[in-house]
Amino acid sequence: MDSTYEHTYIPLTSVSSGEGKEVSIDIYCYCIQFVNICLIGNPTSKAKTWYLVDAGMPQSANEIIRLAEDHYGPLTKPEGIILTHGHFDHVGALTELLEHWDVPVYAHELEIPYLTGKANYPQGDSTVNGGLISELSPLFPNHGINIASHVKPLPQGGAIPGLPEWQWVHTPGHTPGHISLFREKDRSLIAGDAFVTVKQESLYRVILQTQEISGPPKYFTTDWEAAEQSVKKLNELKPSLAVTGHGTPMRGDELTLQLGSLADHFEQMAVPKEGRYVH
Repeated sequence: MDSTYEHTYIPLTSVSSGEGKEVSIDIYCYCIQFVNICLIGNPTSKAKTWYLVDAGMPQSANEIIRLAEDHYGPLTKPEGIILTHGHFDHVGALTELLEHWDVPVYAHELEIPYLTGKANYPQGDSTVNGGLISELSPLFPNHGINIASHVKPLPQGGAIPGLPEWQWVHTPGHTPGHISLFREKDRSLIAGDAFVTVKQESLYRVILQTQEISGPPKYFTTDWEAAEQSVKKLNELKPSLAVTGHGTPMRGDELTLQLGSLADHFEQMAVPKEGRYVH
């Protein structure tokens, strides 16, 4: 089993690649090719402690390090890295980042086998309807990685070490151990791929980053009943801001309307008509 994506490159990008958005004073969203990472931490505070959520695409470690140093200052490193899940586009630079920073990585216990060299994810499903990226998905890496010396299971009950205002929410379906992060005081949500704000299966919409709430990427989602319950759970939190793994951040009435519609009509809006994991 491979343990790194160091020599992997995916020649797919979007118009948002390289763009960052300060969606809150202490939440910074940054797009790498077609996937988002987040920095949590106020860069104006004296302590300048911060956390990284997800680890981007393969071969993006240097870009992430430069981003962090531009945001928090030279030689900075996070207190820890939190993973929404372990798909290649969310852990692509993780091994190289850990060589540079040597910090703990937190993930749901059900995601640990994919992060300790014990399991691979199912191959992308090209039979789901939706677009060219779905058709190309069997070519995407699906192997697990081995960061056993750094990864720690998130505590039971939703607490996140070092981030007392945040809680993790188990949102399976896209992967068994997928999580989202929520902060009650301002109802900020970092959703990972539990739902996204672009139709991720469509190459055209991904490139242009056309904003619309969609279900989890169809080609990698293996449990649609769990995925539906996860969307309903997040909708019940009534987030005022959502940063998703793919697509641009969404907030306010548009978020409330579109997420509510997805929760109410999940089968019609999200579940593919055919596919390896549909029935």
